[in-house]
Amino acid sequence: MDSSIKISTLLQIERRRWLFLVGLVALTHLFCQSLMLPYGNALLSLFPDAKNDEVVKDSESSKQSSVKGIVNDHKEVDTRKLYKESQLVPKGGTSNSYKVGGDIENEKVPVEKDQEMKIKLALDDADMDNDFDFVEDETLDDENIDTEEFMTQNDTLLQIGPGESRHNLSLARVKKGSLGNMMVDADTKTIEETTSNGGPTNISLVLVTPAAVLLNSSIVSKNMGFDARKANGSALDESSDRTEKVLISKPVKKKMRCDMPPKTVTTLDEMQSILLRNRARSRASKPRWSSERDQEILAAKIGIENAPAYKNDQGLYAPLFRNISMFRRSYELMERVLKVYVYKEGEKPIFHQPILKGLYASEGWFMKLMEGNKNFAVKDPRKAHLFYMPFSTRMLEHSLYVRNSHNRTNLRQYLRNYSEKIAAKYRFWNRTGGSDHFLVACHDWAPYETRHHMEHCIKALCNADVTTGFKIGRDVSLPETYVRSARNPLRDLGGKPPSQRTFLAFYAGNMHGYLRPILLEYWKDKESDMKIFGPMPPGVESKMNYIQHMKSSKYCICPKGYEVNSPRVVEAIFYECVPVIISDNFVPPFFEVLNWDAFSVILAEKDIPNLRNILVSIPEKRFLELQLGVRKVQQHFLWHPKPLKYDLFHMTLHSIWYNRVFQMKLR
Repeated sequence: MDSSIKISTLLQIERRRWLFLVGLVALTHLFCQSLMLPYGNALLSLFPDAKNDEVVKDSESSKQSSVKGIVNDHKEVDTRKLYKESQLVPKGGTSNSYKVGGDIENEKVPVEKDQEMKIKLALDDADMDNDFDFVEDETLDDENIDTEEFMTQNDTLLQIGPGESRHNLSLARVKKGSLGNMMVDADTKTIEETTSNGGPTNISLVLVTPAAVLLNSSIVSKNMGFDARKANGSALDESSDRTEKVLISKPVKKKMRCDMPPKTVTTLDEMQSILLRNRARSRASKPRWSSERDQEILAAKIGIENAPAYKNDQGLYAPLFRNISMFRRSYELMERVLKVYVYKEGEKPIFHQPILKGLYASEGWFMKLMEGNKNFAVKDPRKAHLFYMPFSTRMLEHSLYVRNSHNRTNLRQYLRNYSEKIAAKYRFWNRTGGSDHFLVACHDWAPYETRHHMEHCIKALCNADVTTGFKIGRDVSLPETYVRSARNPLRDLGGKPPSQRTFLAFYAGNMHGYLRPILLEYWKDKESDMKIFGPMPPGVESKMNYIQHMKSSKYCICPKGYEVNSPRVVEAIFYECVPVIISDNFVPPFFEVLNWDAFSVILAEKDIPNLRNILVSIPEKRFLELQLGVRKVQQHFLWHPKPLKYDLFHMTLHSIWYNRVFQMKLR
């Protein structure tokens, strides 16, 4: 009897301990989820369908107030950042919850007279948006893109709801009344005029367009006995229709990150240390199951690390490389072993339609040459070591971005849907978490558009900025090439010999960003041998003058613009001018294999006031070595209609291969 009582007591104690342990684990899970999830919806993460719906909820507290309004008796209303996608505040009040990018779930919020009301519209990853600049592409019309050709496709691709295209959802006819108030008709989704004599009736929706203007002050009245016409100096019968009004003033321009120097600076030596450290400890996750291709990559890694000593090769110039022996061995193994599967999914014009001319030609030329390649591309994905996602970030912007909206969430969501589609259709993404997949993107917005959902992929980016998520040792710095002729990308190649280069330095270009105006402030019209200009006049003659200045200068200044990358780096090499790169936190192209000290001068932004002294102090012998390095490295930065050994196509593919090889861990 005593033993049974003891056993019963012991079981009760153990059960209590077990329940306590389970409760503790559950609380810990909820706490961690509340920290990690965008809106603290920890409970939703426990259900399988919760991850598919991004839910935005109104809250009573606020940390960041961008708008203040006045309700009825002129009490202040704290209003959140406007939702940056085309969404409607539901009839009858603000929305308590709705799905981002989906159908709006209307839920009326009762409002009593003389009671404060807060209107809050949140955006998924709004904080992340603040980390990236919304600098719109000024070369939209310079690439001969046929707008009519893509209009029909865009209307199909951009359907937000049933039969509702991007244009239907986001564009409204705007009129200004005598008081400058803008009213939105709920039924027609148009903005109507409010005059001093009266206003439109039955207005119960406020359209938040992609322009995402900030409401500095708002006047809201809604079924609270507030007489709108009396406020305007006229009488209104009590039985008149109720209205909602929003007074929109001029938006306050926020200073963007591209207009300010970086908060932190990573030097070239520090980048080198990061590269070595990341080589020593690979970040690539272990595949969920083994593959024969993994063993082939591991064998290649051993072969590269034990590469034989370099022997003279007329095709390569040893000083250009960090380790010429490892590069040669890696390149040979790439030609012999590497197989790439190019996904067929995706519709034109965003997928499978390369742009071969202009600032974003690098991503277009690689796409064209990779999809048409017979040496590396395979039709059977089971034979592939790498998987290529052939989309154009330039066409993504051209097709989906709404001008002046300052909102790129739909662009990122489009790529998220694509990655989820191939992950659901194929097993290869899930095997490695995407670490054997790669993309090639040259638009400035690519780091933002591919963040999170493509985080583990190898990204070949022109915007190789260590402060915006570029991972040295995994990602590849893609050269930004300005191709003037798609039929002949090598037109005007070359420059004058060193003895005929009469100018010390040359720069001409638009005043993008904060750095270029500083350059002109110090050096425009200051020294006769420093040809530092602003924008060149339009026209063929001006372009030829620009090219001749590059061909006739010893050093070509390559300051950053809105972002860290600049096409002038490759232009300088193209015209055999020594590039002087002035861009903090910029990872130079093919950083993992090339020694940039052999053919360029890299300066800190703070050195601009001392620019001429630095260039003059470089001995003539050193300049000749740099100029020789430029001529030798030139072959690695050229596009050819039919790829040649060691050209830009092969260098890009090699760096992707090289980084993937060194991501693999030896067991």
